[in-house]
Amino acid sequence: MDFTKPFPKRPVIRKLGTIACDIVETTPLVFGGTLYRFEYIRAKKQNPANDTGASYFRLVEYDTGRIVTELARGCHLGCAYTDGETLYAVGVRERWGGDTLGIFRTSDLCSWEETSVRFPGYGIYNTGVCKMDGGYTLLMEIDAPKDECGVPFTFRFARSDDMTHWTMTPPACVFQKERYAGGPAIYTFPGDPYYYVLYLEALPGGFYTTCAARSRDLTAWDYSPVNPLLMYGDEDKVIANPALSEAARARIAFAHDVNNSDVELCGWNGGTVLMYSWGNQHGNEFLAEARCELPPRELLRGLFYAD
Repeated sequence: MDFTKPFPKRPVIRKLGTIACDIVETTPLVFGGTLYRFEYIRAKKQNPANDTGASYFRLVEYDTGRIVTELARGCHLGCAYTDGETLYAVGVRERWGGDTLGIFRTSDLCSWEETSVRFPGYGIYNTGVCKMDGGYTLLMEIDAPKDECGVPFTFRFARSDDMTHWTMTPPACVFQKERYAGGPAIYTFPGDPYYYVLYLEALPGGFYTTCAARSRDLTAWDYSPVNPLLMYGDEDKVIANPALSEAARARIAFAHDVNNSDVELCGWNGGTVLMYSWGNQHGNEFLAEARCELPPRELLRGLFYAD
């Protein structure tokens, strides 16, 4: 703890409540001036409402709930990233813990170009993408290889100049090798030297909460002194989607809540939209929303001591 600087004041994050059942990994994003949710729709075993026969990704218009596009059949654990007039989506091919990522790109939300990237020997789960100094950084949640993973799960990183050709960073570029870290997201901002990472911390007794850390070099990490960012609680069960059925509302009311995970965020109307999952971490999961009046850079910087 740094006693020479004022202690950070925790930014106010207001939970709005649940908007969907059985949806976990979701990225809020702005593209072409419109706010969307990029959602990973799990296969029927994990999401009974999915009758397509496979997992896939979809883009949902936030205000109307209109499904704009569906893509990446058979891909898992997706994330999305906007860079100017291009929207990227990243997912694990074929199975959780596979070594191949599908990277999709579009400029019109209709036609998607795919590139497959293989990382031999790596078992990959959730991912995140950011950009700094003209280059892209890919965060990968991994459980293999064991010498780079430590305690599953761990975060490793790769770099690219074009979102197509990727090179793994040195093994020293790793996050929290000594204990569990899951559900990642990574953010950077122009003129800011830090990579900000949101991650799931496992608490004693089978509880989970989302925390924040930052690094200048992906090697040495500072943990926020005001962690956790989000903690599970009764606000998770507020109904934020009036279209939810009575059966869904009953399921939400009686659900066991030990977890706030998979937090992702974006800026919107001068503030921040946050999407997150809550539930029991064993298949009974729900998608919820939160808001902060601060923009993303101020929100994340506010979690740490001032430079």
